[in-house]
Amino acid sequence: MVQAPVCPFGAKPRFRTRLVRIGRVAVGADAPVVVQSMTNTDTADVLGTAMQVAELARAGSEIVRITVNNEDAAKAVPHIRDRLLALNVDVPLVGDFHYNGHKLLTDFPACAEALAKFRINPGNVGAGARRDPQFAAIVELACRHDKPVRIGVNWGSLDQSVLARIMDANARLAEPRDAGAVMREALVVSALESAAKAEEYGLPGDRIILSAKVSSVQDLIAVYRELAARSDYPLHLGLTEAGMGSKGIVASTAALAVLLQEGIGDTIRISLTPEPNGNRAQEVIVAQEILQTMGLRAFTPMVIACPGCGRTTSTFFQELAAGIQTYVREQMPVWRTQYDGVENMTVAVMGCVVNGPGESKHANIGISLPGTGESPAAPVFVDGEKTVTLRGANIAAEFKAIVDDYVATRYTRKAG
Repeated sequence: MVQAPVCPFGAKPRFRTRLVRIGRVAVGADAPVVVQSMTNTDTADVLGTAMQVAELARAGSEIVRITVNNEDAAKAVPHIRDRLLALNVDVPLVGDFHYNGHKLLTDFPACAEALAKFRINPGNVGAGARRDPQFAAIVELACRHDKPVRIGVNWGSLDQSVLARIMDANARLAEPRDAGAVMREALVVSALESAAKAEEYGLPGDRIILSAKVSSVQDLIAVYRELAARSDYPLHLGLTEAGMGSKGIVASTAALAVLLQEGIGDTIRISLTPEPNGNRAQEVIVAQEILQTMGLRAFTPMVIACPGCGRTTSTFFQELAAGIQTYVREQMPVWRTQYDGVENMTVAVMGCVVNGPGESKHANIGISLPGTGESPAAPVFVDGEKTVTLRGANIAAEFKAIVDDYVATRYTRKAG
C-alpha cells in the first residue's frame, strides 16, 4: 500500500487510506486520528443517553457510538439527536447493530436517518442462508440513507463459516500454522471479504471503515498490520475489552502506540471498563493523552510534573500539579472557543531545585517549588525567562492567575 508522504513528529508516515466522512468528521487519508467513544446507558432512555453523549462530546469525543438493540432503542435515536441539537452538541452518532440491524433500520427509517454511521458485525448479522440477505439489507439501507458503515469484526463473535474455511485450508498445508495464526487470518479475511461484498452490493469504498478487534495486545498488532498491508480502508483501532483501571489503560496504550507509530490507524477508541458509577469520559481522556503524548495531536495544555523523591517530602507540589492539571482541562472548553493554539501550551510544576528550574525553562510556564530544606521561594519562568518569585500561602492562586494571563496575552483571540 502507498503511504502518505507526511511524516509528523518522527513517526512513520500514515498508511494512505481512503477518506470517509462521518457527518462533519473526516476519517482517514490525511485527516488527524479521530477519538471516539461509546455510551453505556440504555439507549431507550432518551435523556440519560443524550446527557452521556453530551458529556463524552464535551470531553473531546469526536464520534460517539450508541447501542441500537431493540425497537425502543431504535425509536429513541432521533429523539436523542434532537436533544443533543438542543444542547448545541453536534457530534456524529454511530448506531451499533447486532443480530437484528436489518430489521430495525428497515422498520424505523427515522433512526437510520438520525445516525451518522452504522456499525455492523459480520459475525452475527445472520446465520446460514440468512447471513448474506441480511448483510445486503443493511448495506442497501446505508446506500439509501447515504451513510458510511464500519464493518467491525470481533474475535468473540467471529463468523464461524469463515473460521472453518480457514482452518480447513490450514489443515491441508504441509506445515500448518498454529491456532493463533489461524484465528488472526480468519479475522482479517472476514473483514476484507465483508468489505468486498459491501462494495458488490453498491456501497462505495469511501463509505467503509474496518476494524478487527481482539483482547490481546500482540494479536491486535499482528491483525492490524495485516489489514493495513492488504487494504486501503480507514482502520478503527482498539482492544475489544481493555479492562479496568491501570490494566486497561496500559494494555490500550501498549497496543495502539505501536500501531500509531507505524502509521496504522485512523480512529481510536479505548474500551475501558469503568469503575462502578465511574466517569465514562475517562476513555476519551486516555485516547487523547495517547495521541498527545505521542505528538500526533494536541487537545489540552500538557502539565509536566516530577514524580517526587526524598527531596520533596511535602505534598504541596503534588497538590499544585493536580490542581493545575484539573484547572487547565476544565478551562480548555472555554479557551478553545476564544484562542487559537492554546492546546499546545506546556506547564511545568516541579518539586525541587534539581530539575525544577531547567524543566520550568523548557515549558511555556513553569514553577519550581522548594524541596525539603530549600529556601521557601518558588521562581516562575515564562517562555524560559524568570519573571517572578512566589512565596506564602497563595502560591496556587497566584500561579493560576499567571497561567490565565499567559493564555490571554500569548495566544491569538478568535474573531467574533
